[in-house]
Amino acid sequence: MNSMRVWPRVVACVALSCAWWVSLNQGVSSRAEENAYLEFIRSAAQRDVAAGGAPLNDQAAAERRLSVVRKKLLEAWGGFPETPCDLAPRKLGELDRDGYKLEKLLLQTFPGVWMTAHAYVPKKEGKLPAVLCVHGHWKEAKQAPQVQARCIGLAKHGFFVLAVDAFGAGERGVGEALGEYHGEMTAATLFPTGKPLSGIQVYENMRAVDYLQSRPEVDPEKLGITGASGGGNQTMYAGAWDTRFKAIVPVCSVGTYNSYLGAACCMCEVVPGAASWCCEGEILGLCAPRGLMIFNATKDSNQFSVKEARKSIAVAQTFFDLAGQPAALQQTVFDWHHDYSQSMRERMYGWMALKLKGEGDGSPLPDPVIQAEDPESIRCYPGNTRPDDWMTLPQFAAAEGRRQLARLTPPTDSVVWDREQSEAREMLRQSSVFKNNPSATAPSQGFTPQEGEGITYFSEPGLLLNARLTPRSDESGSPARLAVIVNLDADNADLVEQMRTTISNQNWTVLIPQLRATAAGAPAGDKIGHAPDHNSSEWGLWVGRPLIGQWCHDLQRAIASQKPAVNSDIALIGIGTAGPVVLCTAAVDLRVTRVATVNSLSSFVSDTPLRGQRLGLMAPGILRDVGDIEHIAALIAPRPLTIVGGSTGGGAALDETELTSGYSYTRKAYELTSNAGPLLIRTGTLDVAEFLKSAR
Repeated sequence: MNSMRVWPRVVACVALSCAWWVSLNQGVSSRAEENAYLEFIRSAAQRDVAAGGAPLNDQAAAERRLSVVRKKLLEAWGGFPETPCDLAPRKLGELDRDGYKLEKLLLQTFPGVWMTAHAYVPKKEGKLPAVLCVHGHWKEAKQAPQVQARCIGLAKHGFFVLAVDAFGAGERGVGEALGEYHGEMTAATLFPTGKPLSGIQVYENMRAVDYLQSRPEVDPEKLGITGASGGGNQTMYAGAWDTRFKAIVPVCSVGTYNSYLGAACCMCEVVPGAASWCCEGEILGLCAPRGLMIFNATKDSNQFSVKEARKSIAVAQTFFDLAGQPAALQQTVFDWHHDYSQSMRERMYGWMALKLKGEGDGSPLPDPVIQAEDPESIRCYPGNTRPDDWMTLPQFAAAEGRRQLARLTPPTDSVVWDREQSEAREMLRQSSVFKNNPSATAPSQGFTPQEGEGITYFSEPGLLLNARLTPRSDESGSPARLAVIVNLDADNADLVEQMRTTISNQNWTVLIPQLRATAAGAPAGDKIGHAPDHNSSEWGLWVGRPLIGQWCHDLQRAIASQKPAVNSDIALIGIGTAGPVVLCTAAVDLRVTRVATVNSLSSFVSDTPLRGQRLGLMAPGILRDVGDIEHIAALIAPRPLTIVGGSTGGGAALDETELTSGYSYTRKAYELTSNAGPLLIRTGTLDVAEFLKSAR
């Protein structure tokens, strides 16, 4: 989002420009094909929001609606700890400055997770109002001159100020140097746990409030929050959720959820499913009747534009009106760009003074003399002095994932396993992967032949997809043996062609489907940093349909387009990043009779940022609700399963020992399943002929 403008050196937006399957000779896709997925997503969001809306005629109706939004927010964030851990605050240093002192602090937000922070403490007597300053996507985080400026200005106006580093940013990155981006494939490690970074940030900002209320200098009833860009997004959600904030000032961040769909936003802003059950105006409505001042800039991106913000403000105004505080919601527009400018700071000072001190009428207060420090000089851990046992964001995600998986011990009894397998399959169907998909068993329209071996097939309304079909038929004209090769990445084109030739020579029909938002169907600019499918994945998450689930649906509909006979042999082969897609599909679709994966992701748990993977595979809560890849693979038993090679989330290839160990649960399940087909787990290359001859 805003990060794309503010942090170009860290977040590179590069268009994913690869032609769809070379053999189709279709060249570069049309603009309509690129836009089909986005239009599909937009229509889903608009339809779902419209269906969920209800007239708000009185305060009771408003409260009922907001209670639903609040409940769904907590579910989307995976809940918060019932008992907060000890903050265990530590002061690591102090700087004496004109009118204030700057304290370097360390706070524990989760057990073993430490937040670096700065307190700007005015040299004044008595209880002070306090403001939490959260940074956006400026590479220096809380040390950025733009963040320092508002902290110093507030302190000189008599506010106690706490500035904090967001998880994964500033001094809390994977490495120790400033400038690390906490979005894309770093934040993506959290999704499988069901605890996205947007919720983590809300909870950590709540812990920051706990700390503020513990300070003897602070009036615990007079608290505000402000931030710009991604910090404005944090401000909106923390302000909406935590009613201890009495003044809320999000800057260059408020727009509409629908305008997010089509833009590149940061993973720290995504609330899974939110665009399907609420609108941004209702999030703002949660702030009522407290003081909410929204800043927008005339030269900002569309998703934070004045016109988009006004759509959400119009919705929010109803909640403020019904709460009896219509003037508590205001918007100020600045003829400026994506920033937290001096004029914005001055307007913010006046609003905070009115709402937290009861002084003035909210008009701007002048900027005092501000002298920002060199970012390196005010770090809590300068240079390479951060402790070696520092918990990074991916390590936190991995620890949470392993904690969730601890409940799944390998099966030991065949009768118990039969029951557990059935229950686990249903849990997968009800998980975020499949639960919002349309029916995959509806009658298929079949396919439409194109030039050569090209075909098209409908996955769902609005999505006409391409495929390549090399047919072989029995006497009835239906494919008695159908092999489906699934590949999401252009780099594997040669391997796919080799497999197609080999399989066809074995007298199998070969289907190579294009899945939505891939290859020529990928939106322009889809690749951000290390995520080849950043934007398309993000948009799917917003409407509650992670791409892995959409891809599974496409795969099921591609199979249905062939109208296979009841007893057809249907083989799925997933190459590279497509491996988890075929495993999930086969786990719930019992038409599939055999499965193979080649050099695919072996676990959703990763201690390091994801590399060589697709963001679209990271279904929210999959570890919590179902299990890891080895547990999903176990659901394919008794059908033949071949696992050839594998990689960690960080992209490292597994050796044979690591690969075998990573599928120990799967192996135990196959041992306990009656009449199970062969389970082969090995490194090397897939022997396609052997795979096709394995017993059904």
